Amino acid sequence: MKYKVGDEVIVMAGKDKGTRGKILRVLPTEGKAVVQGVNFYTRHVKPYGGKVGERIRRERPLDISKIAIWNVETSQPDRIGYQLKDGEKIRIYKKTGKKI
Repeated sequence: MKYKVGDEVIVMAGKDKGTRGKILRVLPTEGKAVVQGVNFYTRHVKPYGGKVGERIRRERPLDISKIAIWNVETSQPDRIGYQLKDGEKIRIYKKTGKKI
């Protein structure tokens, strides 16, 4: 999985296209990520045990193919690549070749 928790990404497709946010959780087995402030759904909770009912808004996992990492230097979406330096694997931006 190329994306990590805390990466700033932009949504490239879907109802939230163009929205930027940070990755909160990565689900590598499903190929999905939860992005802050994107892909909300509303869950209705019934009243029970003296508590009142409520509607909870939560982020739903978003497919990895619909997001791209945000390159802060160029202010554009970018792709992630890998490079070996001194026997260490580092993540780089594909367009600029600089370390993430």
